[in-house]
Amino acid sequence: MAQAPTQDLPPKGGYAPINFKRIPARVLLSGYQMFAGFGVMTAAASYIYYRTYKSIRQEEIEMRSATLAIEPILTAERDREFLSQLHKNREEEAKLMQNVEGWEVGKLYGEPIYKTVKEDKFIDPIIQEFYVHGESYNFRRRALFSLWI
Repeated sequence: MAQAPTQDLPPKGGYAPINFKRIPARVLLSGYQMFAGFGVMTAAASYIYYRTYKSIRQEEIEMRSATLAIEPILTAERDREFLSQLHKNREEEAKLMQNVEGWEVGKLYGEPIYKTVKEDKFIDPIIQEFYVHGESYNFRRRALFSLWI
């Protein structure tokens, strides 16, 4: 016949006590030693930073001086290229409209575009007029520049 089931009971004498007491970590350095180490590390880092900062500052001054020295040359080159493109645009307009009766370059059907402005005053062209005979890629790049930022 089948045996009667046995219930699982604790061992005789009971279970061992559960260890729930706090076990503190081993102390490697005292508080005074930690503050002294912090002071030494801060002093060493400050010294290294000061030495490096002097060389970085000298390099920044040199780069700023170089930038200020070359800026007029770059500005002149940019202006020269701008005027060259305007000249190319006028030549292209003359070539395109050579078969149109009475067409004058820089005027709209013989009438000046700006009627109240003297002939010798320079008016910056709008961006579409500047890139009218250029690559469309260059126009898009310049016109949409503010979307990159």
